[in-house]
Amino acid sequence: MAAGGRASGRPAKKKGPAKGAGGQGRRSLEGKGATPPAEMRHWYKDKARTERIAREERGGARRPAPARQRRSEDAPEYIGGRNPVLEALQAGVPSNALYVAQRIDNDDRVRDSIRIAAERGIALLEISRDKLDRLTEGVVHQGIALQIPAYDYAHPSDLVELAQDAAEVPLIVALDSVTDPRNLGAIARSATAFGAHGLLIPSRRSAGVTGGAWKTSAGTLATMRVARAANLTAALREYRDAGLFVIGLDGAGETDIGDVDLLTEPLVVVVGSEGKGLSRLVREHCDVVTRIPMQAAAESLNAGVAAGVALYEVARHRRL
Repeated sequence: MAAGGRASGRPAKKKGPAKGAGGQGRRSLEGKGATPPAEMRHWYKDKARTERIAREERGGARRPAPARQRRSEDAPEYIGGRNPVLEALQAGVPSNALYVAQRIDNDDRVRDSIRIAAERGIALLEISRDKLDRLTEGVVHQGIALQIPAYDYAHPSDLVELAQDAAEVPLIVALDSVTDPRNLGAIARSATAFGAHGLLIPSRRSAGVTGGAWKTSAGTLATMRVARAANLTAALREYRDAGLFVIGLDGAGETDIGDVDLLTEPLVVVVGSEGKGLSRLVREHCDVVTRIPMQAAAESLNAGVAAGVALYEVARHRRL
């Protein structure tokens, strides 16, 4: 009976509402705001570093390319791509080594490139595609690349001597502020086709004979000499003193290229950049500033195309 005391037959007392906390726990219910991005979390740098090391060890995913450093003038260049490599080898471009990717899908171009390299005593090296990517600095190489030595530039006066040795009227192409190596290669190709004796480029703010120039030239840079001048206007002044006429090619010229009466004379054709044309100092050292007549819908021509048109006109006049 003692155990049944209070609960015996009487209903339990109903509890009232719980007493409030007076808002003391409100802050804990507000949360910590939006979730921060991964790069703002304390563990992010360690995790990213661990993943990067793991990728490097297994040769995995490609990392973003580092900022490109200034290339030394004595550093070798690389030509990438099956057609450009084969054309360079067939043209006798000076070469140090032929790089072929491991497990490459061979075709006639690859086999011919390997054969020519072996016949010329060029070193043949098999490397991974990752290393080939780094050597060619992102150029589409199709699993094959040719290493060429740094270009040996001629002196500006050497180009006149080449014409004199061939008993021909000198024709030299000078490039003013042409900074795209592909334009240099295309101009070299046109210069070879139309009988020029060499190209003249300034040593600063100008494209040089790089792998890209070799590729676009289709091997013609193996025979077309390129001279480099510390000061382009000074070199043009020396050419004029030697008896050559200087013709500037610019969209703002007042005379059509076909109407210039100096095309059969010893000549320097100066090609300006596509965007700015001829610089002021170069323009002042020209005997004539000429243009290529064309429809108004086309405001300008690519520097390589413009040089080809002008050189064709010179060659046509000299055949008359």
